[in-house]
Formats: sequence, structure tokens, C-alpha cells
Amino acid sequence: MAIISIQKVTHKDIHTLQEISKQTFNETFSAVNTEENMKMYLEESFSIEKLSSELNDANAEFYFALLDSSVIGYLKLNFGTSQTEMKDNNALEIERIYVSKAYHGKNVGQLLYDKALQIAKEKKADYVWLGVWEENSRAIRFYTKNGFVAFDKHLFKLGDDEQTDIMMRLEINH
Repeated sequence: MAIISIQKVTHKDIHTLQEISKQTFNETFSAVNTEENMKMYLEESFSIEKLSSELNDANAEFYFALLDSSVIGYLKLNFGTSQTEMKDNNALEIERIYVSKAYHGKNVGQLLYDKALQIAKEKKADYVWLGVWEENSRAIRFYTKNGFVAFDKHLFKLGDDEQTDIMMRLEINH
């Protein structure tokens, strides 16, 4: 049985990060969004310039899930002012956990989530929060199973389509 490892992403990994980001987002959402909106979002959100800027941000971190040397998923965390909404210095945002479709149900998302929780505890965050599309029932079940509770909603724009994200949070016990 191969071991899955979690490794911090660095600038030398930017092309691999772009590839896994586009692949997993496309696998997750292409069936329920227009081709035009997907293309626009993938090009803007995962451009080398945008990813480079995120990698340069001291308040953002990316981690790969690796099976042998193959990247099969990734995690993006934000702290402080880099959080997309809350901007709470006592919080950590999980902006993304994406896993290649071929590895769904194989505990990869849980390993990435566990890494996020470990970092939240190291940073002494009071809570972890995230936004998840209201129609992504698989992700909502995953976060609910891990103790997250819904506390608000916000709009997420994918191309010209406005979608509603459920905002969820988990209090951290230190």
C-alpha cells in the first residue's frame, strides 16, 4: 500500500500547482457550469501570475497531497488579512481542498484537512472557517462530518454566474 504524504508547495512547484488546480476544479464543477464560465474562471483564478502572487503571500500556504511523486490533491490556507472574508487574526481559512477524482473516497481530502487543522492549532487559531458551494453536497457532508457548522452565506462569482456558498466554521479546542 502506497503512502500519501503532504508537502508544502514552493515556487518551483508553480506549474504543477497550476495543473492540479485546473484539473481538480474542472473535474469538480465542469458538469454543472457553462464551458465559457469555467474557461474564464480557470484562466483568471489559476494563472501563473495569480498563483505566483499567492505563493509570495506570507499569509497564504499551499500543500500538495503526494502519492509516491504524483500530486493527487492540494490544500490552500489563508491567515490574517489574506483571508477572503473574515480577516480575523484568530482564524484560519481553508480556501481550497481539492482531490483528483480518481482518488475520491481514498482519505486524501481527510489527510489534507488534518494538515489544515494541525496548522490551525500551531497558529493558535480560535476557529477554522471556509465557504462551500451550496450544491456541493459531497463537500458539505465531509465538513459536517468533521464538526463544521454553517453560520452564514456569501456570493461566489464563477464567470457571469453568481452562486451561493455556505460559510461553515469549526471552533478549535486548545
